[in-house]
Amino acid sequence: MRIWSLHPQHLDAKGLVALWRETLLAQKVLLGQTKGYRNHPQLNRFKSHPDPLAAIATYLHGVQREAERRGYRFDASKIVHAPTRVKIAVTDGQVAYELAHLRAKLEARDRAAFDRLVQFEQPSVHPLFRVVGGGVEDWEVV
Repeated sequence: MRIWSLHPQHLDAKGLVALWRETLLAQKVLLGQTKGYRNHPQLNRFKSHPDPLAAIATYLHGVQREAERRGYRFDASKIVHAPTRVKIAVTDGQVAYELAHLRAKLEARDRAAFDRLVQFEQPSVHPLFRVVGGGVEDWEVV
């Protein structure tokens, strides 16, 4: 499971679809509707939010908006909670780690998306997050 801190605009089509599916799975985990992935490290930052379901809803809305911008139809009715304005902190070290990870994926999978991504020295992050100083997050499997 990879729930990117990076803005979904940086993902290729395959990555955006995977992100939507994985985040819907994360929503099910937070709702207690699945047996798997309950303790997945990527979910820790959502679980630590004052309203985890609102945080995952905000994240899903951001992914859905990006999909809509591209002309895809991601069913927003699958988002079961209202969004929040309370942001989650993400470290600049985590953003840099994810950027390098995504560049490697795209270089192998989608050269056009890779070429677009290399233009960004400082990519945008998903609107749910605010960047703070620090290294790679503790929950990241490096």
